[in-house]
Amino acid sequence: MTTPPALPTPAHTVGPFYGYALPFPGGGDAAPAAHPDTLTLHGHVLDGAGAPVPDALLEFWGPGPDGELPRATGSLRREPATGGFLGRDGVRFTGFARVPTDADGHWAVRTLRPGARGGNAPHLAICVFARGLTRHLFTRVYLPAPDRGPTMDPLLAALSPERRATLWAAAEPQGSYRFDIRLQGAAETVFLEFA
Repeated sequence: MTTPPALPTPAHTVGPFYGYALPFPGGGDAAPAAHPDTLTLHGHVLDGAGAPVPDALLEFWGPGPDGELPRATGSLRREPATGGFLGRDGVRFTGFARVPTDADGHWAVRTLRPGARGGNAPHLAICVFARGLTRHLFTRVYLPAPDRGPTMDPLLAALSPERRATLWAAAEPQGSYRFDIRLQGAAETVFLEFA
């Protein structure tokens, strides 16, 4: 008797089920609120029609201002005796943030300005999880600074000016930066593919 060939498993999207267990209190605080160099990065996740995506989840990773990756123990710590949520220690920079979007598709993280690593311009790495995606998306955000230009970075140098513009945050007053992530459309954010 011949066994019929196995059929592929149907594709599943990456959400929105993750919104239940993955967000944690203080998830947007990669840097302590009292640190003098803390800045706020915020924006919206928008779909192809420009409508907000209210149930996306974003993860951010980045080095400290010296370009070194933080060595702080975990961003989501557990209380050893009870297993409950202990949280961040509120003192050290972790370089990691995880935040859901709100009902208006808005998100915000508190971090430090990243330093340069290797031949890359300073940036934060972002991973986007959202309904309708069969895979999470990777992108970067670069923060404007007077002493840095787009030609410093191989990725930025390889993009047209229009595409490059989708990776730059806009400076706002009081140490705040805005970065909207557009999942589709004419001004779609540049997304990276890793093999």
